[in-house]
Amino acid sequence: MTIKEVEEKTGLSRSNIRFYEKEKLIDPDRNVNNGYREYSEQDVEKIKKIAFLRTLDISIEEVRKILVQEIGLYEIISNQIQILDAQIEELQLAKATCSKMLQSDNLNINNLKVEQYADNIDDYWNKYHKVFKLDSISFICMWGGFITWGLITALCIIAAAFIYPILPEKIPIQWSEGKVSSLVAKEFIFAYPLFCIIIRFILKPFIRRWLQINVFDSEGITNYITNFMCFVALSVEIFTILYIAGILEHVTIILLIDTAIFMGILFWSLSKKGNRNHRYI
Repeated sequence: MTIKEVEEKTGLSRSNIRFYEKEKLIDPDRNVNNGYREYSEQDVEKIKKIAFLRTLDISIEEVRKILVQEIGLYEIISNQIQILDAQIEELQLAKATCSKMLQSDNLNINNLKVEQYADNIDDYWNKYHKVFKLDSISFICMWGGFITWGLITALCIIAAAFIYPILPEKIPIQWSEGKVSSLVAKEFIFAYPLFCIIIRFILKPFIRRWLQINVFDSEGITNYITNFMCFVALSVEIFTILYIAGILEHVTIILLIDTAIFMGILFWSLSKKGNRNHRYI
């Protein structure tokens, strides 16, 4: 059956079905004549099972392990109940605190006294360490966003289009000890924005799948890494232009600066994630 028929049978959108395919949770056959996907009844049932498990807030990685029978469904559901119980307890506590705050005659941010609602401030922060973990990686999420990628890619395209008419017929792409070791046609300047597209849409799934093994917020870090790779592509493109103009000579300096920024921000954010368990500032 076609994907349209699958949409009708499952009640799910095409984007959901395609996402499950991209994540290798389903693998429909292909028509040998036209290359189109052909879904079976088994695929439909599998899609419904995947979607149902997702409604229980079971992660994609856990769903994948269930499907390949790396872990049992009973074990996952038992563990999920414990997770949901903890979330319910946190929500009930938050609701009780909100209700207590509403009993105040004049509640506003100026007269809010945190200690009035948190008897032991250190214990209170520790109860909400997950919130602080998310706060601590907010910069990673911002840097890894689609808008940031779009801006980097746009800058690559603009720089290439602007400089192309005045480039020499051959431009450098490799350097050794400060000297050019390889030249290519000047059209290669447009390869840098192409690299950004390849990194985001082709390389990213492989990085994400590798990071999903016991890595906190693998999706956020994946976006962060791929966008930074695009940033490196932009940096090399700019260096090529500056090298041709005789302004800079060593690409190593640019790459070292990029690496220092990348590693510094990443480790700073991840270290904050751990430190938030004991500090709230």
